[in-house]
Amino acid sequence: MTESRSGPCSDAEITGFWRALGLPGLIDVHTHFMPPRLMDAVWEYFDRAGPLIGTEWPIRYRRPEDERLAFLRDHGVRAFTSLLYPHRPGMAESLNEWAAGFAARVPECVQTGTFFPEPGAAGYVRRAIDAGTRVFKVHLQVGGFDPRAPELDEVWGTLADAGVTALVHAGSGPVANGFTGPGPFGDVLARHPRLTAIVAHMGAPECDGFFALADRYEGVHLDTTMVFTDFGLSEFPAALMPRLRDLGLAGRVLFGTDFPNIPYAYAHQLEGLARLDLGDDWLRAVCWDGPAKLFGVAA
Repeated sequence: MTESRSGPCSDAEITGFWRALGLPGLIDVHTHFMPPRLMDAVWEYFDRAGPLIGTEWPIRYRRPEDERLAFLRDHGVRAFTSLLYPHRPGMAESLNEWAAGFAARVPECVQTGTFFPEPGAAGYVRRAIDAGTRVFKVHLQVGGFDPRAPELDEVWGTLADAGVTALVHAGSGPVANGFTGPGPFGDVLARHPRLTAIVAHMGAPECDGFFALADRYEGVHLDTTMVFTDFGLSEFPAALMPRLRDLGLAGRVLFGTDFPNIPYAYAHQLEGLARLDLGDDWLRAVCWDGPAKLFGVAA
C-alpha cells in the first residue's frame, strides 16, 4: 500500500512539500547555468523555436543569475548542477573553466563540465576531473555528434575509471538526429559498461529503450526532467511504471527540472511526480536519497 500525496501546485508550496516528506531539501540534477552571453544565446534560440526546439517554448525563469540562484536557495534546493554544452569544436575547455569558477563561488553547485569530439578532448577532461568536476553534460542533440566518435573513446574510459558521471541527452526529444535514441549511446555502454551515466529526460521519447539500458547496466540512472509534466516530451509508457518504481527506490531515478529553461512553474515537476502515486519512499529516493548518494551530498 503506498501513501497518496498531493504535489505543490505553486512555487510557494515547494518548501512545504519536501518538509512533509521529512527531507532536508531537494537535489536537482538537471539545471543550467552558463556564461551570460551563452545563456542569452540559448534563450534567443528558444524564443525563435529553432529547429532543435520545434515548438513554442517560453522561458519561465528568464532572470539574472543572482535571482535564479536565490530562487533555488529560497525553495530549498540544496544542490544543483550548472549544465552547459558546446555546439562546435573549441568551446568545451573554456566552458569547463567557467564552470569551475562558478562552482567555486556557488557552494551548492555540483561542479560540471562538458566535452566535444575533437583532438585533445581526453586531456582537457582529465584536467577538469583533477580540478574537481563531478558530472559532464553531453548533449547529442545540440552537439549533433556521434557518442561513438573515436576522439571520445578515451574520454568515456576516463570517466568510467574515475567514477565521474556523464549526464547525457541521448533521447530524440524534442527533435531527433542520427545520433539520438538508445542505439548509439547503448554502444558506448557496451564498450564501457562501468560508466556512470544519467540519461536526461528518461530518454524521451524512447523511454523503453533507455529503461532497457538501465536494466542492463547498473551505472545508468534516469532523470525526471520534463517527464510527467503537462509539457512532456512524450507520454510515458504505462508498461514501464513498475520499473519506474523499482529503479526509483533503488536510487536510480533522479529529480531534474531543466531550470531555468522551462515553460511552467518549477513546482509543476514535483506535482507531476507526486501524482504518480508511487509513495513517499519513492519521492524521498528520487528527490534526495538517490542524487545525494550519487553526488556525495550530506544532509
